[in-house]
Parts: sequence; structure tokens; C-alpha cells
Amino acid sequence: MYLRANGFTIKEENRDELASIKRQYGVPANLAACHTAVAEGYVIEGHVPADLIDRLLRERPRVIGVAVPGMPAGSPGMATAPGQPPDRYQVLMFDERGQTTVFANR
Repeated sequence: MYLRANGFTIKEENRDELASIKRQYGVPANLAACHTAVAEGYVIEGHVPADLIDRLLRERPRVIGVAVPGMPAGSPGMATAPGQPPDRYQVLMFDERGQTTVFANR
């Protein structure tokens, strides 16, 4: 697993119904992705690069978490097609009102 390979200790839980988990942790519907994690009180939604999770935990902004909506090619765990460059994408921070700001561009 990507996060484990990047030094994170993981407690994995596979669930069939994810919408209630995302609601529980305050993930806005427009940012929902295939994976939800919690690290030191922050929500990590989708394919967020490990270095940006480290940055989040180091800087500790006043947000609920960060998200990468969808599954952009070239994001962690998402391969690119042979000969194709990775997608450009944004990692977004979100607050309790669902407001987003760009945390990083990739």
C-alpha cells in the first residue's frame, strides 16, 4: 500500500457503504473520492500524495482535511497509460462549511 510504503502506520478498514463515513467526517459531496483516511484529526480524501499529508500534519492549518477529487492519472496509486503524461490536478483543503482552497497543484 502506498501510504505504508511512505512511512505511515495504517489501520485498514474495508467498508461497503462509504457515504456515511464521508458524512461523519465532513467530506463535502463534491470532494468525495474512493478512499477516506483520518490522520491526527485530519481527513484525507482520495489519492493525496504522501508528501502533502506530511505537509498537512506539519503545518496544521485550521481545516477539516485535504482531498483529491476523482482519480487523476499519475496521482498515488493511479497509473498513466503508456506514453501519456500524468494528469495535472489540485489537492484541495476543505473546512467545516465545505469551503475549499488549493493546498497544492500537481
